[in-house]
Order: sequence, then C-alpha cells, then structure tokens
Amino acid sequence: MTTGPVLESAAGWWARSARPVVEVVSPLGWIVLAVTVTAWTVGTTLGWAEALIAGLVGVLLLLLAIGFILGRSSYRVDLDLARSRVAVGDRAVGAIEVTNTADRALLPVAMELPVGRATAVFPLPRMRPGAVHEDLFTIPTHRRAVIVVGPVRSVRQDPLGLLRRQLRWTEPQDLYVHPRTVALQGSSAGFIRDLEGLPTKDLSSADVSFHALRDYVPGDDRRHIHWKTVARTNTLMVRQFEETRRAHLAIALSTNTAEYATENDFELAVSVAASIGLEAFKEQRNISIRTHAGPIHTETGRNMLDDMTRIEGRPLRGTSLDVARETADHVPNASVFFLVTGSQPSPGELRRAANVAPPGVRAFAIRCAHGLETGRASIGDLTVVSIGDLQDLGLALRKAAA
Repeated sequence: MTTGPVLESAAGWWARSARPVVEVVSPLGWIVLAVTVTAWTVGTTLGWAEALIAGLVGVLLLLLAIGFILGRSSYRVDLDLARSRVAVGDRAVGAIEVTNTADRALLPVAMELPVGRATAVFPLPRMRPGAVHEDLFTIPTHRRAVIVVGPVRSVRQDPLGLLRRQLRWTEPQDLYVHPRTVALQGSSAGFIRDLEGLPTKDLSSADVSFHALRDYVPGDDRRHIHWKTVARTNTLMVRQFEETRRAHLAIALSTNTAEYATENDFELAVSVAASIGLEAFKEQRNISIRTHAGPIHTETGRNMLDDMTRIEGRPLRGTSLDVARETADHVPNASVFFLVTGSQPSPGELRRAANVAPPGVRAFAIRCAHGLETGRASIGDLTVVSIGDLQDLGLALRKAAA
C-alpha cells in the first residue's frame, strides 16, 4: 500500500485550508486559547467558578479579536522603486500607492513593507471608493547588499494582538546596493592600454602582429598570401604573425577575511576591483574576475556590479595564492594580472601569488587597508600598490603603470 497520494492530499489540504487559519493566530493568541481550554476543562470537571470565569473571559477576548480581523479588502497596490540599483551612500527612494477598488468605503488598516530584516509600517486611513493614498519611503544604503523590498501586505489585528490577518498585495523586489566605485582617470582614454603586457614569442597564423614570411603549406588561409613576394619570387609565401596577449584583464579578489585587518578594508578591496572592472568596460577591454567562491559574471558592467554586490567575505583556508592560481589557470591569455587583497599577506606571500601569472604578463598586487599610505613598491617583477583611500586608486595605478 502506497501512502504517497494520501500524504500529497493531506499536504494540499493543509496549504489550502488549515495553514491560513493557523497562521492568523499569534503566539499570544495560542497562549490565551490554551489557557481558555484548560480553564473550561478544570472549571467544568472540578466545579471551580473562578476557572469558569477565566475561561469565559478568554472566549470573549477571542470573539472580540475575530471581529477585528473579519471583513474583505479590495486594494490595488503599486510598489515603485525609483532605482533598483544604487551605490553605497546613494539615496534609495520608493513609493507605495494604494487604490480602493471596492464599491464601498474601507476601514483603516496598517500596510507593512518588509525592507531586508526590518519592517516599515504605513497607516492607511479610511478610504472612499476609488480613493488613492500614497506614501514615500527612503532605504538606508550604508552597506553593500542585496535588499529584498516587499511584499507589501495589509494587516488587520485586534488591540491585544491575539489574531493577526495578513493579505499580500505585491511581489518582492530586489534593491542592489552596489559597491562604491571611482573613475580611474577623468576624460583621458587608454589607461588600461598603458598596462598591457608584451607580445609573446609564440607564432600564430592569424593574429594582428606581423612577424615574417614563410612558405605556403596546404591548409594555410589564402587571405594571408603575400602576393607581392609571390610575383617577385614565383613562390607562394604567407604572412607569419606573433601571437599576442592583448585587451584581457584578470582580477583575483581575495575573499578570505583573515587577510584583511577590518571589515571596512574588505569593502575597500571590493570597491577597488569593481572600479578597475568598470574602467575595463569603459575602454572596451575583456575582463575576468574570480574570487575564492568562483568567477564573477562580466558580460556587462551591470552584471559585474550585481555579482560583486553578492560577494561575502569569510574566514577561509584558501589564501591569495589559491585565488591567484585559479585565476591564472582560467585566464591564461590575460594581458594584465591584478591581485587584490588586504594588508595582512607578507611580501613573500604576494610574490608567490604573483608568480603564478603567465610570463610576459604585467602583474600587480593591490593591498587595501584604510589609513594605509598610498604608494607603490616593487618586489622583483611584481608591482605592489598600497591603497588607503578609494579616491587615490586612479593616481596610484597611473604611477604604477609609468
């Protein structure tokens, strides 16, 4: 005998009928209900008048509470976020517009709007048919986060809070509080180009850097035949090219909080990586970003910032060396390699992490810590940039590229 259909039927009945009723009763309401039942049982069994009176009071309280939550509501509720994406510190505003769509006046209720872990309450006055009520709200954006706003719900409850009836009117919306970023270089163009690595010595038959001529072999692209040489020597010759590494930035961002002195230092590192990424998009460069948790989507600047908003730092066994190695393995054709970390890794650890970058690629280690004196240093072929304030990032990188 199978119990699957029976369990599914019971679960469906619970979701449709029982659960909405059970959820109306608050924790205090369950306590009053339990006390009422106990008092009636003791009073009728033992004949205690006091217990019967207590049970009667409990019944009256529950009946009064039921009266407060009864009634039908008919609203059209619009939740409008002026912008669904803002940067840390920007003003995030929204509005709730409620319209009475019933053919009668509706009594006052409270509208609740969950915002992250907090809940805002908007008292709704008595509304005539067709009346519209609007409330504006502001959402704090002090920290990088994805904040779930909504759903808007109307609440009816009795003064004692025994019963609480909620009706949901909208779907939740996500508000992305992106990391704070800074432009690296005003109006001048080509900053990333100044950092590009040197061509490799690997030969290719299809690239942009002309190297030499060689004899034609079957299978070569005929578009690369050098006809002037053919006319002069009567021998088929094709162009040979140097394979180059161009226009691809790789950023390895450490999310191991043990490598940062404070949480604010980690936020600074996220902002540094995001600022470099936006500059790469501005200059139409390819970019790849990886953290200990895996790759960041970089199809567009918005996707990149959305993913970087979700980054979480936590103590990890993996170090900057690990995330640098993973980045180098997945982006072998990078032209510039950035390792973004905190102030805790030693110079030797930074050097080992930068050594995983392919030969011929310019490698930079960016140490992020508030109060750190902004500057540059060299550890062999590695350029170490110290950032104590996000506003100094552009100047520090321009000096490092010189």
